[in-house]
Amino acid sequence: MDWKSEISAARDRIAGYAQVTPVMESHMLGYPVEMKLEHMQHTGSFKARGAFNTLLSMDVPKAGVVAASGGNHGAAAAYAAQTLGYPAKIFVPELAGPSKIALVKQAGADLSVVSGEYANALMGAQAHETETGAMQIHAYDAPATVAGQGTCFAEWEAQGLQADTILIAVGGGGLIAGALAWLQGARKVVAVEPETSCALNAALRAGEPVDVSVSGIAANALGARRIGSICFELAQGMASVLVSDEAIADAQKCLWQTHRILVEPAGATALAALISGAYQPAPDERVAVLICGGNISPDPLCG
Repeated sequence: MDWKSEISAARDRIAGYAQVTPVMESHMLGYPVEMKLEHMQHTGSFKARGAFNTLLSMDVPKAGVVAASGGNHGAAAAYAAQTLGYPAKIFVPELAGPSKIALVKQAGADLSVVSGEYANALMGAQAHETETGAMQIHAYDAPATVAGQGTCFAEWEAQGLQADTILIAVGGGGLIAGALAWLQGARKVVAVEPETSCALNAALRAGEPVDVSVSGIAANALGARRIGSICFELAQGMASVLVSDEAIADAQKCLWQTHRILVEPAGATALAALISGAYQPAPDERVAVLICGGNISPDPLCG
């Protein structure tokens, strides 16, 4: 696949629908770190990019769309469908938590909450697709989703990105696949995953996608049981590091205390690799971090 062309087309397609999110430079760690604040995207995560690209590049059936999500993708799919006038059915696991479940409801979708984790929600979505003919918007393992997420990095480069290395949190792999597809080796990409939800790291060690157990404070966003096949194909030979829940929580606190940026655990996971030393830049290495999600639970201003 000509990923550069696909992502360029996606960027043109979603212009006017997805937000152009801001970038900044932080010195919180004593050296410059470029950050892209994708938690300021519609519905609080990068997921709106892939959702809009999917809906704008395909013929949507009368039955509308269906998606399975740990929360962020469901909210984005629901928001995109509502914006474009399509009905949406969203399946989320109880693991998503009340804050993200409420976010999906606010986006106007027909919502089903299922027991268990993301994999259970995916089974429900697949059954609904079979029964009704609704179009599945996959959270991470579909070309249109990956191309949509790749627009984040095309946009960042156009905004003047200087970094040699970009650290990106990984769940199912759609975001980092989009980065790899766009950058194509021009910059180093480092995958950062929680120790207890690490589908990509496990796949790279095993030489193939494998099922993993998922838990921890970022599991409702990064808790994919198996890495996507597109991501696995693109990720061969890349750097992959793991971080603890404690390091993720420390990164959340650091973002808040230093910049008054409030993000969910997944949104702070990439930064946690720098704070904890899981990834140590060389003295002259310029680094960047993608802040991917802001849907903290419980919602600190709700209630």
